[in-house]
Amino acid sequence: MSDFWMMATFPFQLDFMLKAFAITLMVSVPMALLSCLLVLKGWSLMGDAVSHAVLPGVVLAYMIGLPLGLGAFVAGMVCALSTGFLAENSRVKEDTVLGIVFSGMFGLGLVLYVKVHSAVHLDHILFGDMLGINGGDLIEAGLIALAATAFLVLKRKDLLVHAFDEQHARAIGLPTKMLHYGLLIVLSLTVVAALKAVGIILSVALLVAPGAIAFLWTRQFSTMLLVALAVATGSTLVGIYASFYIDSAPAPTIVLVMTLAFIASFVRTMLVAGRRARQAVSTSQ
Repeated sequence: MSDFWMMATFPFQLDFMLKAFAITLMVSVPMALLSCLLVLKGWSLMGDAVSHAVLPGVVLAYMIGLPLGLGAFVAGMVCALSTGFLAENSRVKEDTVLGIVFSGMFGLGLVLYVKVHSAVHLDHILFGDMLGINGGDLIEAGLIALAATAFLVLKRKDLLVHAFDEQHARAIGLPTKMLHYGLLIVLSLTVVAALKAVGIILSVALLVAPGAIAFLWTRQFSTMLLVALAVATGSTLVGIYASFYIDSAPAPTIVLVMTLAFIASFVRTMLVAGRRARQAVSTSQ
């Protein structure tokens, strides 16, 4: 029994594993809350776009000697703002504009990366390097997570109204522009915070999956936020813990756990809907 307990708790005795747990848990909180709004607002592709678009900012920041997080944030904001401008001033639909902008910026980032002989491995940018986390990364991610979470919690009711009906939000006097761009800023910040933890590609899973799973379980927004938090933090713990024993990369393992959770939730929803349909038929007869 003691040997089993030692094996089960061994990952928590390793400093790099504790740092991996800490940074991913911190990042998962604002991303889970944000995922609910992105799912309700239909902005899931926006999270994908910003995640991919930060690559040229990271490379340019490395070339100039600036913090990589600053470059990622600026690039994410450029993507979000340019998408909004193009969507408002052309007949092209927003999802089409998103596809053009984020693929173009991602391509630019790859071209720049090939031209610059960087000491930062591309895999660490794309897929994260949570096992190489240092104290500075924890502080940066913690501050960003705290600021993003505070905004999302304090403005959750206004953001919910804005997500469902922007015209109604404007009619009742809500600052729709501030909410719109505040959400974009928080989205860019959370992607920056997730850069070290899960990378810019897999961060889209944390920006979509928790909210999508919670949406299958409940129709109340407050409950949806709690379910999304439980999914994100639970998947983080299970994914990192499992990756240690199956010798896999932590970030893809977390995403795999979330995918399995979504499939299970979807199957459960289908079974419940089928049972209710059968009950309705038997009642009508």
